[in-house]
Amino acid sequence: MHPGPILFCGDPHGQWQHIIDAALQTDARAVVLLGDLEPARPLHIELSAIHKRVWFIHGNHDTDHPDNFANVWHSEMADRNIHGRVVTLPCGTRMAGLGGIFRGAVWYPKDGQTPKFRNREEHASLTPSQDRWQEGAPLKHWSSIYPDEVDQLATLQADILITHEAPGYHEHGFAQLDELARRMGVRTTVHGHQHDNIDSSARWAEQRFESYGVGLRGLMAWP
Repeated sequence: MHPGPILFCGDPHGQWQHIIDAALQTDARAVVLLGDLEPARPLHIELSAIHKRVWFIHGNHDTDHPDNFANVWHSEMADRNIHGRVVTLPCGTRMAGLGGIFRGAVWYPKDGQTPKFRNREEHASLTPSQDRWQEGAPLKHWSSIYPDEVDQLATLQADILITHEAPGYHEHGFAQLDELARRMGVRTTVHGHQHDNIDSSARWAEQRFESYGVGLRGLMAWP
């Protein structure tokens, strides 16, 4: 087992060398990508030097076009996407993931409206065949968050929750992710998407967990 920290990596947007260098220099026990990967080649090729240590979630830009999708979802590292599940790292830490973003066409909790679709299967069934992607919902919405995904995740327990969207402490964040974190019993949440490095330290007692954002191509070693 690698003795170094868990390395959380803010939205790479196709840039990898800084992540590889940091993982090797710190002997990181795990390398966690927080979405918006946009690899120009299949992810296992981009990260071949460290691929056995990498876990990730997808971001909204990973469904911008078919190449992005293929290089993430059809990579030999596709099983390292922890969206909607919990994995136990070699150090014993349980980590959960929720990729993607809230979108009004599916579910945007801040507007108070009833979700338009509960899950991607329901969305696909009401989508004309010419607009489906791989017999499912439209390509863009493979990175949309559906209510059933959040509800299913909430039945699990974890130590860390990684999300692409920010939780409620952030001005552009979502209180639903705070509720998810509390239901899962997590101690820490880490997110990307907002391209800034701020945390919820002023609200830790109120939240009952810590939240950290990792900026554009940023790195955060934990603990």
